[in-house]
Amino acid sequence: MIIVPVKEGENIERALKKFKRKAEKTGIIKEVRSRKQFNKPSVVKRIKMQHAIYVNKLHQEEE
Repeated sequence: MIIVPVKEGENIERALKKFKRKAEKTGIIKEVRSRKQFNKPSVVKRIKMQHAIYVNKLHQEEE
């Protein structure tokens, strides 16, 4: 759990900015997005394979 100390009279936007920064540093946002939808391991493997093929084609076109 992230705790953001807020000083008395501090602007709410500033406190939100602190919270967002802390959440980004700890990697909570990335974790939440990855857990939002479950992907089967076979699907993840297929996507990685397609990406590798795409990158390989780009490198071959470059040469």
